[in-house]
Amino acid sequence: MKYRWMLLAIVVFAMAIPAFAQSESPKVEITGEYSYFRYNPSLPALDNRSLDGGGIDLSFFLTHALGFKADLLFYGSTSFTSTFGNLTTNRGFIPAGTYTSNGALKTYLFGPIFKPRARHFEPFVQVLFGVSHVDGYANLSRIISVTPGSTLQVQSNQNPFTMAVGGGIDVPLGHHVALRLADVDYVLTRLTNPLTLTNNQNNFRYAGGLQFRFGGSH
Repeated sequence: MKYRWMLLAIVVFAMAIPAFAQSESPKVEITGEYSYFRYNPSLPALDNRSLDGGGIDLSFFLTHALGFKADLLFYGSTSFTSTFGNLTTNRGFIPAGTYTSNGALKTYLFGPIFKPRARHFEPFVQVLFGVSHVDGYANLSRIISVTPGSTLQVQSNQNPFTMAVGGGIDVPLGHHVALRLADVDYVLTRLTNPLTLTNNQNNFRYAGGLQFRFGGSH
């Protein structure tokens, strides 16, 4: 239910591919990607951590260079350790100790992409907006809440506003295939941690993979 509009956009996008595959322009590009995500939490007690994942990038070009992109990436769960002293927060009391939990990340981003075309390489820039699905802080709050002496409220999974700004380069390998060498982005997330109110997290993302193309001139 929560992502019904996103799924509908993907279905409409996929249904449009055969029509554009028969035309000179615009062009549809589908990229299967590996992605590395460097998460920078806004809590001093939490260390930066690396997430590995992958997903799909669908770009529909309205003109030769200007298009609309749907970017759906998923990162597997990673373990992390957090150490606190006795701490009273606006969500309850945390007893001193070291807590081990895990977290996973999914990002659903949409927005414009600008991609000038050259014979042997194609640089691009993009600004994407959407949401993330994150369970890391929720899992941490559950671990803390069952510790003797804790009064910390359990936090639910979050779906915060997320934005990615960056770009990269694709290398055509033929009319229908290209190699995505790099898609490098600054990613802003607005997660609410178990201790304070909403904070901004300033993160880094890399993605690369194989791209399949439909439409365009031969």
